[in-house]
Amino acid sequence: MSAAVRPPGAADLRSEARGRPLADLALEFAWRQQRVSRAEIARALGLARSTVSDIVGTLLARGLLREGPEGPSRGGRRPVLLEFRDDAAAILGAELGASHVAVALTDLRGRVLAWRNRDHPVRTDPEGTVALMIELMDACRIEAGIGRGRLLGIGVAVPSPVNPSEPDRLPEVVLPAWRGHSGMERVRAHFDVPVLVDNDANLGAIAEQWWGAGRGVEDFTYIKVATGVGAGYVIRGEIYPGATSVAGEIGHLSMDPAGKPCVCGNRGCLATMIGTPALVEHAAELLPEYPTSVLAGGPISIGSLLDAALADDPLASAVVEEAATRLGVAVAGVINLMNPAAVIVG
Repeated sequence: MSAAVRPPGAADLRSEARGRPLADLALEFAWRQQRVSRAEIARALGLARSTVSDIVGTLLARGLLREGPEGPSRGGRRPVLLEFRDDAAAILGAELGASHVAVALTDLRGRVLAWRNRDHPVRTDPEGTVALMIELMDACRIEAGIGRGRLLGIGVAVPSPVNPSEPDRLPEVVLPAWRGHSGMERVRAHFDVPVLVDNDANLGAIAEQWWGAGRGVEDFTYIKVATGVGAGYVIRGEIYPGATSVAGEIGHLSMDPAGKPCVCGNRGCLATMIGTPALVEHAAELLPEYPTSVLAGGPISIGSLLDAALADDPLASAVVEEAATRLGVAVAGVINLMNPAAVIVG
């Protein structure tokens, strides 16, 4: 996925015009303003009105813009305002976790039209994962009444680094059962739209940048804690992928060289200490020390562990506090190395 994903203002759009299609810039400006005149587009992008007229004609013909009411006059004829059509198309997004598949269908404003989530052994069942992803995508599309012809594209978040030159090859070190392939060619063939694949932490950072706590922040770090631990770095408004697109793999920082083995081949990685499987395992190890814990009544899951922690159960609280301390140590290292303006944990 392109690193140039920052949500720009008008000045940013003008500075970024070189190398980007003018129609894309005009459409992005209209998306951000929601209702805009041709003259405002011309001023924002520094374009001649005749050029803007041609661009707008194309976008109107494609159904991405529509003419709305007249705007206020500045001394001449009242301008006809252009409205961005949020419902002109739809976008599918999928998150492949280690043990679940989540799918959402949104309009062009990012509003969720349909949603599905199902547990699945993603790490060990690539064929079943891809089939389930397609099934859930079709279910969302049908629920929202969206035909395939209205799909603009698909984005897929995966729990591993992604090489932008080979986005369909996932690293075997992290996902050995996938043998270096993501199966996205099946998704492309089924829906016949572009499919973009990127690391889940990077996409989480982009989401925070557009809609969350990262709005208006030029430099921040987003940390995703789930089965594993990853980070997305936003530097000067853009995702920083690193030389080989593996920046942000803080889950594989070795916190204890003599610790438990990790899937990456090292020992004592942060993910082996604070990932969700590690928390459940640690709670089970400590259970004999807390015989009155509410967790003593049956098998421990991450859900029951977090519920117990929210209820101030001593065992659950001890596990979460220890994990938070370890995460804090790692975050302190990130702050010292990267000097972000903000750290967002999700």
